[in-house]
Amino acid sequence: MFDLTLAELAKGLQKREFSSVELTQAYLSRIHDKDSLYNSYITVCDQQALKQAAAADARIEQGDAGLFTGLPIAHKDLFCTKGIKTSCGSRILDNFISPYDATLVSRFNEAGAVTLGKTNMDEFAMGSSTENSYFGPSRNPWDTERVPGGSSGGSAVAVSARLAPATTGSDTGGSIRQPAALCGITGIKPTYGRVSRYGMVAYASSFDQAGPMTRTAEDAAMMLQVMAGADPLDSTCADQPVPDYLAGLNTPLDGLKIGLPKEFFADELDPAIAEQVQNAIREYEKLGASVQEISLPNTRLSIPAYYILAPAEASTNLSRFDGVRYGYRCADPKDLEDLYKRSRGEGFGSEVQRRILVGTYALSEGYYDAYYRKAQQIRRLIQQDYINALQQVDVIMGPTTPHPAFRIGEKSNDPVSMYMEDIFTLSLNLAGLPGMSIPCGQTAGLPVGLQIIGNYFAEAKLLNVAHQFQLATDWHKQTPAGI
Repeated sequence: MFDLTLAELAKGLQKREFSSVELTQAYLSRIHDKDSLYNSYITVCDQQALKQAAAADARIEQGDAGLFTGLPIAHKDLFCTKGIKTSCGSRILDNFISPYDATLVSRFNEAGAVTLGKTNMDEFAMGSSTENSYFGPSRNPWDTERVPGGSSGGSAVAVSARLAPATTGSDTGGSIRQPAALCGITGIKPTYGRVSRYGMVAYASSFDQAGPMTRTAEDAAMMLQVMAGADPLDSTCADQPVPDYLAGLNTPLDGLKIGLPKEFFADELDPAIAEQVQNAIREYEKLGASVQEISLPNTRLSIPAYYILAPAEASTNLSRFDGVRYGYRCADPKDLEDLYKRSRGEGFGSEVQRRILVGTYALSEGYYDAYYRKAQQIRRLIQQDYINALQQVDVIMGPTTPHPAFRIGEKSNDPVSMYMEDIFTLSLNLAGLPGMSIPCGQTAGLPVGLQIIGNYFAEAKLLNVAHQFQLATDWHKQTPAGI
């Protein structure tokens, strides 16, 4: 059953080919047997999962089941889960048991989903490799000496290694799309505000967006159907109607206009990645799409703008972790200042400390106008580039990452090189647009991701475009050796 997609598992449950308890127990057994190789989970919820599965079977028996009833999933460990540790991959929250569920978690619970556990991640979602986790790095199933990407690396690994049929992730600068590309799975970052952020521990509030990580676009549509929608508990959540994402998957692509940004095919792109992306574009032409070159001239400014704005927001958001109210507290503080300094110094890892310092500096008196205000102006220019481009084309395509998965430790001492791995994904978060990554090829046995970008609240179009490609190709069906 580990070869079945989420949609196929749903059909199996409805036809009583297996029960939710049987399905859940199979995944739990596999996690305990295999995850020592990958370190994709921080917490495994055996008892709760089996209890939820039994309740789901009862609903199915009574004829009261929905499409998602009884399906097991896992959540990235920054979504609050009542009674279960929510660590954000950090020492400072290693002892934090949330007293409530995030809205996203509540919606899956209400839909009858089963929570297998909480997945590993870069500390507070700050990273591109899941090497920054207090609980150790996750390992890419395609080559366990390589990173899975980040910050949702544990979620991507769990799906790729068949340790969960689907997972939730969050994307602040590419943290769903980049690990999806490096692990050979499907991931979508919805429009900012499409999914509630209530109960999602914040990194950078104007960038963070939750989304699904799955094997197929069809599965992603199922997940997003549950996740999306207005939430009175989140003032930034858009009050927009939620379409039927599954209904439009089979719309033909005749007449689809695809834009290829020339800036996405610059010197920093690995030629092998470029070749696989171009092959995918040719496949879309066979499906009836037309292609034209476009320009996003301010793309090169996305990394410097992002690494001013996001750390500035992180500096504010993470000020609450002070060793006083909850979370890690240093031993035997001399006074209040010592309590603050040592609790934060011992509780936060080096990358989180680096970004807090950068953000605090950018917001400080005398530097706010020179850095923060200027970065906000650049953010508006980047957004306008996309608005202009999407008046000419229906979707924009290009590589998700400039390189395939790199080796663990390869970029650990070079933060700028690490940041450059997000060169093609960051600009979407600055603009608040939806984007997704789907497998489109391989290079040297490692997956390559195709990024598809759409207009605001055009997730249904992205899912349709991705699904049609997956009907015509089998890259999304490729499995790492030994899985």
